[in-house]
Amino acid sequence: MSAQLNWEREGRVWPHRDASRFVKAGGLDWHVQRMGNGPELLLLHGTGASCHSWSAMMPLLAKHFTLTVPDLPGHAFTSGRLRGGPSLANMSGAIAALLEELEVKPAICAAHSAGVAIALHHAHQTDAALPIVGFSPAIMPFPGLAAKLFPAMAKALFVNPFVPRIFAASTRIPGEAKRFLRRATGSETSPENLACYEALLGNHRHCEGALAMMANWDLDSFSESLKDIANPVMLAHGRHDKAVPTGSVEAAAARLPSARLELLFDLGHLAHEEAPETAAQFIIDFAREQGVIDE
Repeated sequence: MSAQLNWEREGRVWPHRDASRFVKAGGLDWHVQRMGNGPELLLLHGTGASCHSWSAMMPLLAKHFTLTVPDLPGHAFTSGRLRGGPSLANMSGAIAALLEELEVKPAICAAHSAGVAIALHHAHQTDAALPIVGFSPAIMPFPGLAAKLFPAMAKALFVNPFVPRIFAASTRIPGEAKRFLRRATGSETSPENLACYEALLGNHRHCEGALAMMANWDLDSFSESLKDIANPVMLAHGRHDKAVPTGSVEAAAARLPSARLELLFDLGHLAHEEAPETAAQFIIDFAREQGVIDE
């Protein structure tokens, strides 16, 4: 497997390839997809994923919004390294640089997992009125002893150059990517999305980018700032999520001044991939409620 995912090889089967473009911003070469008409909707995926995570929802949302859907720094087809590393503040700043280059001002943002933290940080820094929908939000520290162990483990794994290669090699075993996703998320995704995850998880550079993101984040400090983020927020969380505990999401919703929480039964961490119609309707309904769209 090559060091970097190749758009003319792996990208040939990527969902919505015709909506893709490459944009230089903030010292990175971004892969971003744009489609639809209407108010601007920014979609941010989570750690280890890519823009493909939103692929089933995008045609539904494009009827109401103009979509901006990037691959995050260090992920999939976005290349280059963030100066100072992929901390939460730097990731948020990189998104701001991309939006400035595209001349896009989001009217609403939806994000998944760690992408929710980026969305909240970005909104807190730039737009206190921006409505945010967060699916399976990873915005609180791990509970108990894991709060110390998991970040330390991520740092230790990140500095070992062999770890991303070993993990990527293991997920290239037939069926292993599907088994890994089931164990890690509690979700069953579509065959199309599974093919994308197989390409991503089998690439050591992508795995390295995901580990770097986890190793550089400080959710302890960020979680303390949630009380100061007054944006209207709707959180949606699958009860079968194996990655983010329900109690963590309930605690986050309690800290955010203008948040509410919807629990999704029978769904896991990739709830928006398992039930894209339901997830898209959450965004559409919240946008109507916030006056972003009026039809």
